[in-house]
Amino acid sequence: MLKIVGTPIGNLKDLSLRQAESILYADIVLAENTGSAGILLQQIPLLFPDLADLKNPELRVMGYHKDNEFQQLSEVLSLIETEKNIVMISEAGMPLVSDPGYTLVKQLIKKEIAFEVVPGPTAVDAAVIYSGFNPSQFTFLGFLPKKTSERKKLFEAMKQSTHVAMPLVFYESPFRIVETLVILEEISPKAQVVVCRELTKKFEEIVRGTPAELKKREYKGEITLVVGSLD
Repeated sequence: MLKIVGTPIGNLKDLSLRQAESILYADIVLAENTGSAGILLQQIPLLFPDLADLKNPELRVMGYHKDNEFQQLSEVLSLIETEKNIVMISEAGMPLVSDPGYTLVKQLIKKEIAFEVVPGPTAVDAAVIYSGFNPSQFTFLGFLPKKTSERKKLFEAMKQSTHVAMPLVFYESPFRIVETLVILEEISPKAQVVVCRELTKKFEEIVRGTPAELKKREYKGEITLVVGSLD
């Protein structure tokens, strides 16, 4: 069976016992980043000493990411069908949420093969709560397009949509965030924006303001933005 397992978005102490057990008992770990998966496997026995002797000695890590998920699909399906215990993890957070895995899950559902989700943290949830905006309804846009023109079209479309009053949540690169804030300033200059940087990590930072105020800053690390509304 496939288990889709969430992992910490920065702070390894956020790993749950159920997540740790799922990973250690697996025959194969499908990892978006094999390096970070290796570090996680080394840390689990330190975080959960009682599990140290329970690790599957034949566990192996297999790269499964956006550049090879289509090529690996047939092999992974075969492994699942032979009743291997397979765990899928992202580099951080929940698989499928702006990360690989959707194609595999779609095939499992089509073939009526059961799978299990072991939920974990996402930057989206933390950012929405930090924002101070009403979290009962919001729109998640994932990673924004790289092209400036496409980002502008996306924001313009959201401003015209029926969800205009809902907070928008999205991931952005530190190399493009200032440009994105300039676009937001043009489309909705009074919008209230919250920049959440390095969530759960040592240098976590939450900054609030208008696009004009926030574009003056420099940003590093992993960033999640929340926009109050575009109306």
